[in-house]
Amino acid sequence: MSKVLSKDGTPIAFDKAGTGEPIILVDGALCSRSFGPMSKLAPLLAPHFTVLSYDRRGRGESGNTMPYTVEREVEDIEALIGEAGGSASVFGISSGAALALAAASRLNIKKLALYEPPFVAGRRVHGPPADSEAQLKRLVAEGRRGDAVHFFIADMVGMPAIFIYVMRILPIWPKLKAVAHTLPYDAAVLGDFSLPRKRAASVVVPTLVAWGEKSPVELRGAAISLADAVPGAKRQMLKGQTHNV
Repeated sequence: MSKVLSKDGTPIAFDKAGTGEPIILVDGALCSRSFGPMSKLAPLLAPHFTVLSYDRRGRGESGNTMPYTVEREVEDIEALIGEAGGSASVFGISSGAALALAAASRLNIKKLALYEPPFVAGRRVHGPPADSEAQLKRLVAEGRRGDAVHFFIADMVGMPAIFIYVMRILPIWPKLKAVAHTLPYDAAVLGDFSLPRKRAASVVVPTLVAWGEKSPVELRGAAISLADAVPGAKRQMLKGQTHNV
């Protein structure tokens, strides 16, 4: 594990593995370099790339300088790009894909890959409450980390109550509660959850947008709409995969 200082002095913890062109992996909500899909993806990429997987600010061994802004998270990626030699490709998943998209317009990103950013691109069976960020901030401020996780996965993601009940008694629950204070950050990255068409249209680097065959129809639709909005974007459906790719 190594650390790099972001522009505001926040230490950002990262692992580097492999050889070749650098690629930075950007996690979604509640995940880190040791917990979630990136920990499994990094070893698969390492034979082909120099892989930098990192803890987003407030998670794992990274710092958490306040106040939080999305701009500071973009600066964290900028610091990692500097560590990689000044240019890198970036892969983001879920809210991490939304963050990577935000970074693409101002950083020296060589190529961009995005997996299911949870934007709303049309009518949706389940949509996150308009005040999601405010509700998460309130729950975290009151020390109700478990309730913040519950609100996120029930009210924002739409997971059925029975699955949440099971999760609460599994070893994964304490891990989720440990980073619950960063859930407002993900909500901030997504803003009002609408597809940022103007931002997408400004992307000039080669971009791949992917989604899972078995993911919710809303996420699949949002990914396709995003691919339509990014000039020249390639698209790929991953057979048999869900949002938890």
